[in-house]
Amino acid sequence: MQSDWRDGFLFVGNHLALDFLNTRPVMDGQPMELLPDGSALAKWLVAAALVTSAPAARLVRKWSGPIPEIHEFRERLRKVLIQLEKGESSPTSFISELNRLLAHYPETEQVVEKESGLELRKGFHPEVPMDVFAPLAAATARLLTGADRRRIRQCHGCVVHFYDASKRGTRVWCSMNLCGNRSKVAAHAARQRAARKA
Repeated sequence: MQSDWRDGFLFVGNHLALDFLNTRPVMDGQPMELLPDGSALAKWLVAAALVTSAPAARLVRKWSGPIPEIHEFRERLRKVLIQLEKGESSPTSFISELNRLLAHYPETEQVVEKESGLELRKGFHPEVPMDVFAPLAAATARLLTGADRRRIRQCHGCVVHFYDASKRGTRVWCSMNLCGNRSKVAAHAARQRAARKA
């Protein structure tokens, strides 16, 4: 079974934009910031497979400061997704912001030579933390325009969001390893208590 955590970051969203959103989960009843600074952001890029570890090591040393713009975008995205989950539409202001980010930080492509031949890949070579908006804005745009909104959900047991890619579309937990297991344990304990009272 693949771990829900990679290098200290939670990956249960089934979508880059949702995995980015989930970098501020609630652990033991308290919000936990997994991206406190640019160094952590550089490490997340490796965990998300957006950059390899060699360039990320340079970025970890270089990006030591705060990243308020990244945090603010993440929280605006959270509000938009909560609205979508309620059946509301995306705010025009967020769509305008997203379009500005897409124009200012476009996703690029490059041809890479592999043993099997040439391959077209996303080209992402960040120099400053704000460059992360290239894949994040593109992923957010794909989520808002191409994903079935009914399958974008918040876990029934925590604040984590995910895209339900299951065949039946009935997923309710961020992960069976996390909230699903806790729910089963709590239900089992409740049944045991009820049986003892009977």
